[in-house]
Order: sequence, then structure tokens, then C-alpha cells
Amino acid sequence: MVVIEMNQIFKSFPIGKKELEVLKGIDLYIHKGEMVAIMGASGCGKSTLLNIIGCLDTLTSGEYRLNGDNIAEKNKKQMAKIRNEQFGYIIQDFALIMEDTVWENILIPLDYSKKKITKKRVNELLIRFGLEKMRKTRVSLLSGGEKQRVAIVRALVNEPDIILADEPTGALDSVTGQEVIKILREICDSGKTVIVVTHDKNIAQSCDRILHMKDGKIQLSDLDIV
Repeated sequence: MVVIEMNQIFKSFPIGKKELEVLKGIDLYIHKGEMVAIMGASGCGKSTLLNIIGCLDTLTSGEYRLNGDNIAEKNKKQMAKIRNEQFGYIIQDFALIMEDTVWENILIPLDYSKKKITKKRVNELLIRFGLEKMRKTRVSLLSGGEKQRVAIVRALVNEPDIILADEPTGALDSVTGQEVIKILREICDSGKTVIVVTHDKNIAQSCDRILHMKDGKIQLSDLDIV
């Protein structure tokens, strides 16, 4: 089942009186339950593409369908609902509130969602990721790996269908990075779609497919990873 379908996606940003074209005719199909890596040099458009996939930014032209629905036809309220309920976001610098506790950070997405998520569900996630004894700990006191696990639990707490990760191992040492890679693979194997922007070849080799980007275009798609 195709969950993400993009046809001739262009994205430009105004720079003074000119337009900087960042995405240049992206065609992309991602299936439910796939783990896909997006790779390429800095500035090639990877994060911009991820932001458009996650409805954090709008496209300039082209067609983006999410689960068959044309995103361009959604109003602001509908877009907010899609962001809050269909996607979970994991980024390199964690984006956690450092002076809040682990528990308080994990519950943030529930303030914006109408999904009925029980405390039992949250506790199950804490146990699954080894955070149950840290629930009352301030995030500022955690290690980098622990912070990333908190960010992963926060991304999962709304039970989204799609996880978007932007350089999730970029701020971690190699051992902790391997742990995060394993977690992302397990999340995908549980039935979720995982899309990762990365420079990390270890992450890419754990994916079902690699999309190589250059100058705002997808140059190559590796269908089989050996």
C-alpha cells in the first residue's frame, strides 16, 4: 500500500527579489511498513523534502498525496490534525524542554491530539525504552542517548503511522547511534513507516531502500540493500 506519493514536487524560497529552487521535480513513492533512508550532501534538499512529507512546510508546485488524500486540498485545521496524529518527529538536537521531566516532555504531543492515549500506554513505552525509572528526572540531567530515547518515545506516544527522523544519530557517539538504529528498525518492523534523513551509512544499510539526492533531485533509488 502506497502511503506517500509525490509527483513533480518543486519547492522554492524567496531570497531578496529572487527565488532559490531547493526541490526540483521530486517523484517519490513510499509504501506502508518501509524504512527508507534519504541521503545526500548538505544543502541538497533532504530536510526540505522531509519537512514537506511531514506537512511542516508547503510545496511550491506539484502533487503530494498522503494515504491517497491530496494535501493541497487540506485547510490549516486539517493540516494540524495530520501533523499531530499521523506523524512522529525525531530530530538531531532532540527538541526537548530541558528543565521539564521525562514524563512532561513525552506528554507534550497529547496536548494537541484528540486521540485517547492512556497513561498505561505511556508507561508501556517508558518500559520498552528503558526510561521507566527516569520519568521524574529533568531532561537536562540525561545523557545524549537517553535524551534521544525520550524523543523517540515522544514521537511514538500518539501512535502515528509514519516516523520522520532527521539525522537521529548526528549528535550521538557510535555505540549510542547503533542503539538508535536498532530502535528505528524495530519500530519499522512493528508495522510503521520510517523515513530517515541521514549521512550515517550504518542507518542506510539498515533500511529497505536508499534515496540518493543531489541538487534538489532524487538521483538514484537503491531498491535492495545487501
